[in-house]
This record gives sequence, C-alpha cells and structure tokens, in this order.
Amino acid sequence: MGEGRGVAGVGKGVVLFHTMHDLFRLEKALKGPGVEVELIPVPRHLSSDCGSAMRFSMADVEAVRAAIDGIALEVQGVYELDE
Repeated sequence: MGEGRGVAGVGKGVVLFHTMHDLFRLEKALKGPGVEVELIPVPRHLSSDCGSAMRFSMADVEAVRAAIDGIALEVQGVYELDE
C-alpha cells in the first residue's frame, strides 16, 4: 500500500461515471498501483441519476486522477465526500 492510506482524518472521495464500462475500466487501472476502491451507489447529494460510483481515500486522489488521465477516461466528476 502507498503512503497515507488508512490515515485517521483522511476523507473519502468519489468518482461519478457516464457508463458502467468506464467505472470498470478505472477499477482495473487502479488495481495495478494497489489503490483500494469501493463501488457504491451514486450519492444522492451529487446526482439524481441511478447508477454506481467509485469511493476511494482522498490520500489516493492524485493516483486516481493520474489513472483517469492515463486511460483518457471522461468522468462526470471527482468529488470529496462530506462524511
């Protein structure tokens, strides 16, 4: 695991996708660097669309953004959750 994962006080982030295919592509891209993700329903305060989102530790936000750019993925957004 990378530095900073599991650190107390580090929040969670979420990525919203246009398609499930894109969600699975990013999940696969993040397995290589060992970024832990969880597939969750889209938080209602971010979108009224039904579907899935990907939750991750904000300690990994740069790795998530790099993976999105690395596979030229178009996402609806990357947000920090207020938990």
